[in-house]
Amino acid sequence: MIEQSNIERIVMRRILLIRILRLVISTAVLAVLTTIAALWGIGKEVWVARIFENAPPNIGDLPNFYLAAFMHTHIIVQILTVLTLASLIYLAWEIVRLVVHTLAPSRS
Repeated sequence: MIEQSNIERIVMRRILLIRILRLVISTAVLAVLTTIAALWGIGKEVWVARIFENAPPNIGDLPNFYLAAFMHTHIIVQILTVLTLASLIYLAWEIVRLVVHTLAPSRS
């Protein structure tokens, strides 16, 4: 068996560190953390259970109800809501991109 040289070990260790950091500091992880933080902020500012209690039973009236609820909240809640939606859309886009990339036939 051939032993690795010190240079090989150091280089391989650095490559492993870079791969781990790419996973930890990826944009998808950032999107998940942003979504969690924004939802937590909304939960601190708004009594979410009351919104669901006051929602109309007719599904056709829900868009108008949620738009009115959004428009009549504080600016911080509106910002957090938009941030949450943007993070979720970005996360869905990243997941679709990952699935397409994973299922695509590899070109060799």
